[in-house]
Amino acid sequence: MNSFFIGKYEIKLPIIQGGMGVGVSLNGLASAVANEGGIGVISAAGLGLLYSEFKGSYPEKCIYGLQQEIRKAREKTFGIIGINIMVALSNFSDMVRTAISEKADVIFAGAGLPLDLPSYLTKDSRTMLVPIVSSSRAAKLICEKWYNNYNYLPDAIVVEGPKAGGHLGFKKEQIEDENFSLEKLIPSVVDVAKEYSDKKDIPVIAAGGIASGRDIARFMDLGAAGVQMGSIFVPTDECDASVEFKKVYINSDKKDIRIIQSPVGMPGRAFDGEFIRRVADGTEKPRSCPFHCIKTCDYTKSPYCIIKALYNAARGNMEKGYAFAGNNAYLADKISTVKEVIEKLKNDFFLNKAVW
Repeated sequence: MNSFFIGKYEIKLPIIQGGMGVGVSLNGLASAVANEGGIGVISAAGLGLLYSEFKGSYPEKCIYGLQQEIRKAREKTFGIIGINIMVALSNFSDMVRTAISEKADVIFAGAGLPLDLPSYLTKDSRTMLVPIVSSSRAAKLICEKWYNNYNYLPDAIVVEGPKAGGHLGFKKEQIEDENFSLEKLIPSVVDVAKEYSDKKDIPVIAAGGIASGRDIARFMDLGAAGVQMGSIFVPTDECDASVEFKKVYINSDKKDIRIIQSPVGMPGRAFDGEFIRRVADGTEKPRSCPFHCIKTCDYTKSPYCIIKALYNAARGNMEKGYAFAGNNAYLADKISTVKEVIEKLKNDFFLNKAVW
């Protein structure tokens, strides 16, 4: 596994741990992956719920929570720490400014097009900017807007295919369409990055459904510099979610994973369960919305509050929530350490490269 650079940072292990909210990937998981040479990623989603004891409004609690998570991660690792910030968050600007002021190494921004992301950088910023896209068209648009408006190009681009967990940047009918597969997306985004090679080296990172060293080798052969992996790190000791949440992964089967319609207006991939079935029956209804966390969410028309559902699940209350999961999340059969997961990926990678 060759290292690669995101801006000035050398990624010695070409694995980025996907940002998973609410409360699934925090400082514990992020620091463990960073200590192995990859990029550990803290999810900025819903941090106000996790730091509810802090005095202030929900947005103020979110800012405080992100500050604390970054500082806690820094105490545990000298490795590279990233922050995943959804563009759809109502407090997107606050979270970006906080991540930059706390000197996070990388911001990963998806669930929308982060067209103004470079505008938040300051003169002394050390934070690299990486958009998450689901098409070469989106990658091209971001590169054009950033370069023309801010004289800045992405420090890397994550391409998230339709086999990812959580919210998907695809229409429901595109999810199983091979024309939208990650195998088709990676070469097309690599071509976009090459258009700017005279100005900047923009590594492309493959994401969505990647579950083995063989997968890593395959996407690197297609031009990816590295991969992003989320679900594989959930059933680990260091993952910040509850044991009950992790057991959903290790006690599951392929048939348990389904596509749902999220209140934020996007399809998502998750494990089926009692809560999702109640939603389908129309028996879950939010009474109010104290958070206003997602720009596109209207609680008066939503079947449930997604931030509370994800928070409940991460804390182990599966009756009141559900677990997002990638297409291959059911492959987990035990709780391991992050080091054990990465060693297995390395061995599988080199075995398959040797065969090829």
